[in-house]
Amino acid sequence: MDLTLLRTFVAVHRAGSFTRAATLLGLSQPAVTSQIRTLERQLGRPLFHRRARGVTPTAVGDELAHKAAPHLDALLRITEAEREAAGALRTLHVAGPPEFLCLRVLPALALLVGQGHTLRAAPQTDAEATLDGLAAGHHDLVVTTAHPRGGLFTATALCDEEHVLVAAPYWAALVDRDRLGEEGSAALDGIPLVEVHESLPLVTRYWAAVFDTLPDARSLAATVVVPDLRAVLECVRAGAGLAVLPRYLCQDALDSGRIVALAEPAVPPLRTWFLVVRTGSLALAHLARAHDRLLDAAVHW
Repeated sequence: MDLTLLRTFVAVHRAGSFTRAATLLGLSQPAVTSQIRTLERQLGRPLFHRRARGVTPTAVGDELAHKAAPHLDALLRITEAEREAAGALRTLHVAGPPEFLCLRVLPALALLVGQGHTLRAAPQTDAEATLDGLAAGHHDLVVTTAHPRGGLFTATALCDEEHVLVAAPYWAALVDRDRLGEEGSAALDGIPLVEVHESLPLVTRYWAAVFDTLPDARSLAATVVVPDLRAVLECVRAGAGLAVLPRYLCQDALDSGRIVALAEPAVPPLRTWFLVVRTGSLALAHLARAHDRLLDAAVHW
């Protein structure tokens, strides 16, 4: 059986789309369609059900993918090992939210630069667009809080992020802590808010988890909206109002007293970060090395 046909078949099986597989393989969509039809004629059985949007594998297709994919990945590992032995440089393309990339991911991966790696980072705030870029082959590795579904991606839990309700000391002094404990978010009425989006995503999640309610738009309006958590932190430090921030980002400011935690719930809100790659791509040695490096570093996050 032609290995080229099998490679194309596995790409389609993982991508769930002839078009997406064509992009990843560097082929035209008609070429991918032709190769799949050739393989189906050779086997005498259909491998995919054609749908309005993409394809789904038949039982025969699933069985063939289960048998063929590990061997194709093993061949890719052999090829990659030969490339590394020859001293070929490989570029790693990483994408994710700018704050997490800058403060967590890039410092961890910097140790790999000079070990056969070059590094390119693409800060992106839209999780869906980031995963679309991974699917299209624009990125090799993505960090995101969105847990992707489907066979195209392999997602590994990386770390949990604790969220903290913070404000500058001036605003913190105006908060009645006893009232906050008894009445919840009502004790914060009138304090301005800094957020990353008009929809108040971080505040909404925190209010639901800690105060068992949703923000009241009449009493809690965003006075500053900026799509970068580092900028949110600086605005809070400057006295613009309260905000919900990940602890990894604001711990130094908390330790120095530049900002104050307004609440210390027994069970703080958490958000999980995932490390996402295209299924099968960890056969690439440089990508597997970066993946392992991030998992090792995340133990200390």
